[in-house]
Amino acid sequence: MAVAIIYDDIFLEHDTGAYHPENADRLRSIIRYLEPLRDELTWITPEPASYDQLCSVHTPAHIASVEHASMNLRAIDADTQTSEHSYEAALKAAGAGVSAIDAIMSGQASTAFAAVRPPGHHATKYQAMGFCLFNSIAIAARYAQSKGFEKVLIVDFDVHHGNGTQDIFYDDETVFYFSSHQYPAYPGSGSAQETGIGDGEGYTRNFPLTPGSGDEVLLPIYEEALPETLREFQPDIILVSAGYDLHHSDPLAQLNATTEGIGDIVSAIMESSPVPKLFFLEGGYDLDALGQSVAKTIQVMREYDKE
Repeated sequence: MAVAIIYDDIFLEHDTGAYHPENADRLRSIIRYLEPLRDELTWITPEPASYDQLCSVHTPAHIASVEHASMNLRAIDADTQTSEHSYEAALKAAGAGVSAIDAIMSGQASTAFAAVRPPGHHATKYQAMGFCLFNSIAIAARYAQSKGFEKVLIVDFDVHHGNGTQDIFYDDETVFYFSSHQYPAYPGSGSAQETGIGDGEGYTRNFPLTPGSGDEVLLPIYEEALPETLREFQPDIILVSAGYDLHHSDPLAQLNATTEGIGDIVSAIMESSPVPKLFFLEGGYDLDALGQSVAKTIQVMREYDKE
């Protein structure tokens, strides 16, 4: 089996406007850096998420608001833009995890990377925000559970806390949310004291990091704390919000991870458990650092695929 890349050119048609950091050049850079590996990867075009799949995470009002904004070429907020094809792109981004899980279950792929935009981890049940329209990784988690993966671990190494993902599963003991992120930074959530509520108490684990933190701070989280969480939770599948804005070159944040350090984080995730793993592109706004880091991620995924 091979590593699958879930991708569609429609993601390039989500037009956020001139000078917006979350733009189509991000994916163009990734595809350029993956070109030498193209024939060794399995490329899968995702199906759009169904309305029921969207509703497993989002309210009907939220879904309608995204469609309406896209149809009318309106911004959700100052950061979160839409255009004529944004709703279609968001549906396919949300469907990417569904297609990836189907590919893994059918034996078409051993693991997958969803090279999608718009990103998703800031989108809450009720609200698009932070460049994100639908929460693709949350939709994938619910779809995985519908296919028998009862316990889902979501790992998020984006430099910004995935407030939407945390909120969606905050009272749910079947989905564990594990995040490292710069703090304080947008969106302001993600303190170590945020651990879940009700049945979900203890199933959220945040690692807030001060600006300037680099590999020496990040790696112990993934090489020591993550295995501890896995031993306790015993997930059936691992979904990863792979945001590359933790890189020291990124213009929107102040962590100091290196490309090699990001590779080490991915390696720790890959070797942490034999369960299926699915990575989703989130942030990352320096084009070369993003392309290099995703290529490094795929390289590491392929190394474990061969074992």
